[in-house]
Amino acid sequence: MADSRSALPPVLYLVHRIPYPPNKGDKVRSFNILRQLARTHRVFLGTFVDHPDDRQHVGKLSDWCEEVCAIELAPRTGRIKSLRGLLSGEALSLPYYRNAHLADWVRTTVAAQGIEQVVAFSGPMAQYLDAPGLRRRVIDFCDVDSAKWTQYAADRRWPMSWLYRREGERLLAFERQAAARSDASLFVTEAEAALFTGAAPEAAARTRVMQNGVDAEFFSPAHVLANPYPAGGPVLLFTGAMDYWPNIDAVSWFTTEILPAIRARQPDVRFWIVGMNPAPAVQALAGEGVVVTGTVPDVRPYLAHADVVVAPLRIARGIQNKVLEAMAMARPVVLSAAPAVGLAATSGRQCEIAADSAAFALAVIDLLEQPERCGPMGAAARECVLRGYSWPAHLAVLDRLLGPAQRPDANETATASGTDAGLLRRVGSAS
Repeated sequence: MADSRSALPPVLYLVHRIPYPPNKGDKVRSFNILRQLARTHRVFLGTFVDHPDDRQHVGKLSDWCEEVCAIELAPRTGRIKSLRGLLSGEALSLPYYRNAHLADWVRTTVAAQGIEQVVAFSGPMAQYLDAPGLRRRVIDFCDVDSAKWTQYAADRRWPMSWLYRREGERLLAFERQAAARSDASLFVTEAEAALFTGAAPEAAARTRVMQNGVDAEFFSPAHVLANPYPAGGPVLLFTGAMDYWPNIDAVSWFTTEILPAIRARQPDVRFWIVGMNPAPAVQALAGEGVVVTGTVPDVRPYLAHADVVVAPLRIARGIQNKVLEAMAMARPVVLSAAPAVGLAATSGRQCEIAADSAAFALAVIDLLEQPERCGPMGAAARECVLRGYSWPAHLAVLDRLLGPAQRPDANETATASGTDAGLLRRVGSAS
């Protein structure tokens, strides 16, 4: 970091996954938080690297951080470690992200740098917040992860249903304890904040909303981008990290339950699934007009030339980056009810929101058969993004929270609007 930054106060930032490159939903948010913190603080970052492709990017973090502690985390080893939670009675997510070296680095760095403030990204990182000297603790839970595990349990057979339900219960207990020891708990939407305070009413006074944003200059229809699709029928597009269970479920449901009804009216329609690390269940969908790409260098050409972008998520928490990016690109978007919660858009104007598979298919068919609707809907969608989904404006809540060492006023709110600009990314994001 430049010497001119030496007068800035230090802050500890703990993230469960390296926040660069911002090529997944959680990394989009964690990276933008990093940039926000680096504007006003000297950042000391503790994080995990859970994919071999990301090790090459650790050095890039010095653009925003004074010091980085990046711990290798092999997912298979992490899953084995997480089983210790069955013996200890705790949530399995906690031993998965527990690391003695990171804990030592946190304690040593806090003491050596005189750090008094910390931001933890995701609930499990809150287990590192007890270092002596820390006086102000902010946790960005993003979503209520405990509720997500409980939701997973409803769709699984025993014993996984039992294991997921147990994880939801134990993780909620930890989330409540962590929130009680912190000065602020942040969530991505009002709905997520309400869900948490309903389960943890004692945390209501210190619970805040910090919405997601989108880089509307990077994701802009003004860019001239070559068409990546071969000649053929209309294209329906889904973007996301394709090893993430809600995304796997979304494309599986769409392909089996929705796409056949669309093809009955539009037999030449094609469905493209664009995103990194497609799981075997996703790869198995390829064929008969369904294309699975894997990692692509830039998701924007796929968005720019898609006829309709779909977000058929049945398991979704918070505002989806994939939806905001498609709207910023002025594309017509059809989404299910779950990702529409908290989205400041009106169905039929800025997007189409479908209650079930039949309504979803009909909404897509209507847009394909009435292409004159797509332009105005896309323009309205982009205007919605420009008006209400700016990263700097939403993240300004951190500037207010990381002030003097006192608990934030319980009546503080976190709402803002504006525009953000300028970051190239390798692949489409996912939530």
